[in-house]
Amino acid sequence: MTRRFMAAFMAVGLLVLLVQDVPLARYLKQVETDRIMTSLQRDAFVLAGRSEEALHSASTDDDDPMIELAQAYRSEGGARVVIVDATGSAVVVSDDDQSSVGTAYGSRPEIARALTGAVATGSRYSKTLQMDLLYVTVPVISGGDILGAVRLTYPQDVVDSAVNSQLRRLAIVALTSVLIAGIVAYVLARSVTRPLGALRLATVALAGGDLTVRADEGVGAPEIRSLSTSFNQMAVQLDTLLAQQRTFAADASHQLRTPLTALRLRLERARELLDTDPTGAEKRLDAADLEAQRLATLVDGLLLLSHMDAGEAERKAVDLADVAQGRVDAWQPLAAELGLVVTIDAPSPTPVLAAPTAAEQIIDNYIDNAMSASKAGDTIHVAVIRDNATSVVRVVDQGPGLSPEDCERAFVRFWRAESESTGTGLGLAIVARLAEASGARVKLERSPAGGLVASAAFETAPPPADV
Repeated sequence: MTRRFMAAFMAVGLLVLLVQDVPLARYLKQVETDRIMTSLQRDAFVLAGRSEEALHSASTDDDDPMIELAQAYRSEGGARVVIVDATGSAVVVSDDDQSSVGTAYGSRPEIARALTGAVATGSRYSKTLQMDLLYVTVPVISGGDILGAVRLTYPQDVVDSAVNSQLRRLAIVALTSVLIAGIVAYVLARSVTRPLGALRLATVALAGGDLTVRADEGVGAPEIRSLSTSFNQMAVQLDTLLAQQRTFAADASHQLRTPLTALRLRLERARELLDTDPTGAEKRLDAADLEAQRLATLVDGLLLLSHMDAGEAERKAVDLADVAQGRVDAWQPLAAELGLVVTIDAPSPTPVLAAPTAAEQIIDNYIDNAMSASKAGDTIHVAVIRDNATSVVRVVDQGPGLSPEDCERAFVRFWRAESESTGTGLGLAIVARLAEASGARVKLERSPAGGLVASAAFETAPPPADV
């Protein structure tokens, strides 16, 4: 890991240097070219001013000083000098060999342009010299007459050589930087990769199913320690989530049993009535459809509950009286088949704050438990009590009831009364969790007249704000 870290560190360093130096090399070449062109143009105008008298004179003796000046300029700066007359013929050249004097330069584009009175600058390939040249050509003007032109040419490879020299210096600096980066990378790698290696082993163990593994939060750089802390939090959260999923599976199995049973009974009754009472069968099918819709709502509520960590979920205002009335109506057909009477006293509206579907599921669990504890002819009464701060729903049955101790233990998961022969002991535990998510309080107490009073106290919802 240390080697890979160093290699990656140095590769990034080289990439940064390349990204920086390639544009820099182009910039340096352009700067050097512009500097030479500016210098050549300035010198060309100086030479043009000094060439004016020689071009005015018809005597070749006046050319000697200009020849010496041109040769001196070439020796000092490296640029070749050609001075032509108005016809484009060379009268002064900076070559030691003066054989080029008299040569016609008028066909050169830069000479032809300068003889029209314009300044010509640029670069081109010289077939005569077999090289790329930078050139500056300026006209020699006396009054309104153009007497000739001065051309200075400079080898392009001189510019490239100057730029390459600077690039070599940059390369030395870059290599030194990479070397230093390698040393720094080694030191950093030793301090970073060792705790990272331990963290990797912990990750492998966690991926293998060991949910008890934890990383050492006390070693490494602050960032590594922070990462170890995050890993440990993730491991705890993963363990919690898996436990919640197991809980959800148990809760879903319990909660879906009752509506599925009711749905099956309605469908069986509808099948029995298809031939003798089509209208009654249709009513049973409508009731089954409603129960199927409630079943879907119940599944949504369980899924929401499974994703709650703890404490309160997002609560919304619901009409507790309307919810209670709807649940009583849904249970009436089953109660009638069992010979039970279900009554309700619910002043509407009774707005309370609750988690989605929590009120429905709490009331369903209370009614389901009450019906299980009741016998034919008993009455189950549902009441909603509205108050400014807290509104309560109560389900009262006439069953055998529970002792005060059992009323306290009933909300514990998997607890069942001794007299209970069926059930999983999850119903009231789920009620407690739904109440906790809604910020509500649930309670069981023995009724003075016998039976059991199951209640849930919800926070009354504030009135809607004026628009």
